[in-house]
Amino acid sequence: MSKILAEGSASQEVTLLTIADEDANKRNWGVLLPGIIGGTLVALYSVAIPFIAPALRKHCLPFVPATSKQIENVLIMLKGRKGMLVDIGSGDGRIVIAAAKVGFKAVGYELNPWLVWYSRYRAWREGVHQDVNFYISDLWKVSSLSHYLNISDVSSQMLQLEKKLGDELLQDATVIACRFPFPHWRPNHSFGEGNDTVWAYDSRSFRMEKEDDKAFASRLPWKRVKISKN
Repeated sequence: MSKILAEGSASQEVTLLTIADEDANKRNWGVLLPGIIGGTLVALYSVAIPFIAPALRKHCLPFVPATSKQIENVLIMLKGRKGMLVDIGSGDGRIVIAAAKVGFKAVGYELNPWLVWYSRYRAWREGVHQDVNFYISDLWKVSSLSHYLNISDVSSQMLQLEKKLGDELLQDATVIACRFPFPHWRPNHSFGEGNDTVWAYDSRSFRMEKEDDKAFASRLPWKRVKISKN
């Protein structure tokens, strides 16, 4: 009888210990699970916000990667030229890297830090990191405009860019626009079809608008108005 009671007590003790262990595990998961979920959400937010933020800005410039044909067309426009190329809105760096591979020193400006870090890694992986630089910067704050400038996929902002570049570009600069032409400048050359079309503009293109404006202003019937004093 005592043996049976002892076995019953041992069984009850094991059952109680098992229940206690299960309760402890539940409490641990109750603490860990919210932390895991919270950490995951923070990580997703950190990665996603640089891609979402451009849509919330006054000047909306979403990331649209250049196609291989578009890159090929840009390189055709640059054929036979050398110097420094600046890519405004460089995205994942593919045009900058392609230009470096054919002998250019190239710089990319991109607002999304994840794309900038990826561009730097990609340049290192493809062996051109010594010929390129990538900077985290809003394109509207870029002032170091060089001899060859590439503009990609900013259809809604071409008018504003036209004004900015017309005021800031060097006299011997060449601008290459991808997918969308400038509204008022007349291109010297264009190449490709559809969304892969690229347009090349030199100083005659982006200075012509100012000269036309001056000529138009000179033809206006300005009259000197005499103000009488009472």
